[in-house]
Amino acid sequence: MSAKAISEQTGKELLYKNICTSAAVQNRFRYASVTAETDWARLTQDHSWLLTERLVVKPDQLIKRRGKLGLVGINMDLQGVQEWLKDHLMKETTVGKAKGVLKNFLIEPFVPHTQEEEFYVCIYATREGDHVLFHHEGGVEVGDVDAKAQKLMVPVDGKLTEDQVKEQLLSQVPDDKKDVLASFIVGLFNLYEDLYFTYLEINPLVVTQDGVYVLDMAAKIDATADYICKAKWGDLEFPPPFGREAYPEEAYIADLDAKSGASLKLTLLNPRGRIWTMVAGGGASVVYSDTICDLGGVDELANYGEYSGAPSEQQTYDYAKTILSLMTREKHPLGKVLIIGGSIANFTNVAATFKGIVRAIKDYQGPLKEHEVTIFVRRGGPNYQEGLRVMGEVGKTTGIPIHVFGTETHMTAIVGMALGHRPIPNQPPMDAHTANFLLNASNSAVTPATTRTASFSEPKSPTDTCPAKKSKAGLPTDSLHSILWPLKNVVTGDWKGVTEAQASSGCSGAKATTLFRKNTKTIVWGMQTRAVQGMLDFDYVCSREAPSVAAMVYPFTGDHKQKFYWGHKEILLPVYKNMADAMKKHPEVDVLISFASLRSAFDSTVEAMQYPQIHTIAIIAEGIPEALTRKMIKMADEKGVTIIGPATVGGIKPGCFKIGNTGGMLDNILASKLYRPGSVAYVSRSGGMSNELNNIISRTTDGVYEGVAIGGDRYPGSTFMDHVLRYQDTPGIKMIVVLGEIGGTEEYKICQGIKEGRITKPVVCWCIGTCATMFASEVQFGHAGACANQASETAVAKNQALRDAGAYVPKSFDELGDVIKTVYDELVANGTIVPAQEVPPPTVPMDYSWARELGLIRKPASFMTSICDERGQELIYAGMSITEVFREEIGIGGVLGLLWFQRRLPRYACQFIEMCLMVTADHGPAVSGAHNTIVCARAGKDLISSLTSGLLTIGDRFGGALDAAAKQFSKAFDSGMIPMEFVNKMKKDGKLIMGIGHRVKSINNPDMRVQILKDFVKQNFPSTQLLDYALDVEKITTSKKPNLILNVDGFIGVAFVDMLRTCGGFTRDEADEFVEIGALNGIFVLGRSMGFIGHYLDQKRLKQGLYRHPWDDISYVLPEHMSM
Repeated sequence: MSAKAISEQTGKELLYKNICTSAAVQNRFRYASVTAETDWARLTQDHSWLLTERLVVKPDQLIKRRGKLGLVGINMDLQGVQEWLKDHLMKETTVGKAKGVLKNFLIEPFVPHTQEEEFYVCIYATREGDHVLFHHEGGVEVGDVDAKAQKLMVPVDGKLTEDQVKEQLLSQVPDDKKDVLASFIVGLFNLYEDLYFTYLEINPLVVTQDGVYVLDMAAKIDATADYICKAKWGDLEFPPPFGREAYPEEAYIADLDAKSGASLKLTLLNPRGRIWTMVAGGGASVVYSDTICDLGGVDELANYGEYSGAPSEQQTYDYAKTILSLMTREKHPLGKVLIIGGSIANFTNVAATFKGIVRAIKDYQGPLKEHEVTIFVRRGGPNYQEGLRVMGEVGKTTGIPIHVFGTETHMTAIVGMALGHRPIPNQPPMDAHTANFLLNASNSAVTPATTRTASFSEPKSPTDTCPAKKSKAGLPTDSLHSILWPLKNVVTGDWKGVTEAQASSGCSGAKATTLFRKNTKTIVWGMQTRAVQGMLDFDYVCSREAPSVAAMVYPFTGDHKQKFYWGHKEILLPVYKNMADAMKKHPEVDVLISFASLRSAFDSTVEAMQYPQIHTIAIIAEGIPEALTRKMIKMADEKGVTIIGPATVGGIKPGCFKIGNTGGMLDNILASKLYRPGSVAYVSRSGGMSNELNNIISRTTDGVYEGVAIGGDRYPGSTFMDHVLRYQDTPGIKMIVVLGEIGGTEEYKICQGIKEGRITKPVVCWCIGTCATMFASEVQFGHAGACANQASETAVAKNQALRDAGAYVPKSFDELGDVIKTVYDELVANGTIVPAQEVPPPTVPMDYSWARELGLIRKPASFMTSICDERGQELIYAGMSITEVFREEIGIGGVLGLLWFQRRLPRYACQFIEMCLMVTADHGPAVSGAHNTIVCARAGKDLISSLTSGLLTIGDRFGGALDAAAKQFSKAFDSGMIPMEFVNKMKKDGKLIMGIGHRVKSINNPDMRVQILKDFVKQNFPSTQLLDYALDVEKITTSKKPNLILNVDGFIGVAFVDMLRTCGGFTRDEADEFVEIGALNGIFVLGRSMGFIGHYLDQKRLKQGLYRHPWDDISYVLPEHMSM
């Protein structure tokens, strides 16, 4: 949601910090917050005025009309406040239908004043602008301010002046107070705009000789503007409505939601309830709550929530385990039901999200059985068959009763089953597998000729290029081909004085009746390759001659080409860095589909509207601040651009065009017959529910002609009425379906249109959110606009008004399909609709990645890995998650154990590996590897090049002795050769014993690195057989020459073999294999890399120039005949 209520204390703090006015605002920051845990001594120390002034105390918990409810203590000293709080603090009270405990109170200085000094001021947002209400009589008895108050509307992008305020609002205010009030109201309005308030009410606002006092305040803020206002807001808290507790689980899900690109919502209504829901989709979640309440489950409904926007398996798991944890805390005598429902997804991989739910069910299978939980599942969308299969399997393996249904079952039918109102089918009919939809009877891979362009129920229209003028009154509606109906007339409800005009891009401000045609071309903003491929596949099955996507715009890369499929062949689409180039090179484009993020959607949309060729823009992003959306709407109205969205999946015109992911994947396109036009047009707020309407309409009629999801925000770019009027003026559309919802008043314009004869085609309408009136406290549903601010905005009131106006309104969403079928059958019976013969669409090959996801194909992998997996929620090293790696503190040695040896090594082994890295890190600048690194660094090469030059010197002569020593000593020891025999054999064979000998160190000048390692190994290793053997060899070699000691390479080599053989993690063969494949040299390479990097950085820091070897250090030995 966007508009969220804040506490009075928070609102006043923002006001005092940020208001800019010449009026003297008194009592700034003079308030104290009190809870049951308050330390009064500390409170009076922090707020000394509590001890000296008269006080006011009141609850600060979003309670309206506190004065009338007797919840304000006035003109008391501190002792009086404390006595008053004894009767109120932590006491249960009832406000309207809501019962709650009074927990948070606010104490402020009492302001002596007269009734004449009290005023009322309120600012609130609407689609057209911001309304300022002022009444010269404020206070408890203010009454119906809508009827009484002076009103002033500041249009979007408009400014409020003190002269306007004085002239239009302050006519009944004494002259001596006008200047102060005008300055304060203008300052308040500017604050309201700057801090993205959506509602701000002060009652009373007191004006005395000393200045202005803000006594009581209520406010809502647009929470989506956090990325703009964070610096001014600080860390805001949004308290729950009075009567509903703030649960930690709600905060946990809100935190998950904030960190995710998906949408995750949870509101606890009754934690003891027996009916729990886990619903996919903002609109669907409301429909399921409605149905539960309609069937008498309101008192047992435990929660409201939704998950949508393609959450990952891990995110779904976290969400599901939270629900399961909550519902298995208290038993219910009748057992409990969990409804896992949803509409038909547009782009969410149902199987992937269900895997997260299945994991949670497995984790909670014990408590679920103990609490006698029965689960009902209904879902559709990409890969839903696999999702339903795994859900059914987990029911069988765990013994939990799980009933699974797909798109063949009406969306809310499982609610009736769960509540015992309808029988549970034993074996529900299942729709065909995803892959089957892609294989039709036609064997031809050639795109068939176009057979229909206008409607499924009538022949092709000879002209579908330019809308005609409005015909004269009295002619049948169907004879109208197309008509301009400017938005301003829709807003005002004036049906009569509409100017006849052509709906073409040449007419400034005129919006097109026909948004999409068979040849419509679009630019897609954003690198959304999956959505674009879905559009191209749709184009292909619709027998379009060319792809609908002309180009893509992505500002984060340079201009390039992106590969896509057009049916069976590959094509290239251009991608541009900036929009200007794309528009210039593709003048045929008139639609922009914006996948820009919520932060950049406004700027990119405004830029797009600068190009006259664009007449339709779809904005997918959710969470654009309402103030910015209103600015886009104003600009679009001025330029004659139709905006679909924000917060939408888009729209679809079967046989012509689809926006992004609308309609889901190709299997759903074919199942819902969206590849050819039908006779029914719909408009919905919800994207998920629009796909459900595709399903319902395809099963009950000849199909969809056009469908648009206008988006769930409070101010959608285009309204229900905009599209209903388009549908009314489109001959191929014979009936209209509207899925409205709670919040707003747009549906009343449809009522007016029907009553006044502007809308003559049958309208089937249902507003979701009927359950809201049954809840004791306010519930914000999944869509930002789904909240009733007055009785007329409730779904119940709107459904009744539509019914009274003559629309076809079912009794519930459950009956929507039946009503659509009834109306359609009547139109067929009277000849309005003549169903046409089906024509099979061309086949489209399935993408390889999706075919593999469905388990239809298999292919040997190009690579195999067994040490690391980065695909899940967190990185995994050889089966150990990265969080566990840090929690267990296994260190670098432990990580090497996992990645190199696929084992969790003992702590002493991890320490030994780390010690080896430390002692091999460097051995001065003179050794060949360091020397090469230094020379390379001084030649101006980069870090990687310099490091590589040093590493390339490692081999048998430098650093490679670890492996060789380990192999030589192991072979001798394992063959039973005594040390003397080994030494003699190596001498006889003329071979050096690797790991024996040192240029500087000797038996009399031991290498401390070896000594440190030896002490550790002897103290910690369970056995050191090979090391003991090597030390015996050292005794023989040093008796011949003191410097033939076991050097650090040799020591590490033999000790490492002992570690592998005796730590308990490896068989003898496995240990020998690691030696054979060169694992030990990796220790030297890794350790010495640290030193080489050190030498590189040292040379750069010292700013050493190019190295040239001195002549006097080179012996020039030339052939005699060349030495002259």
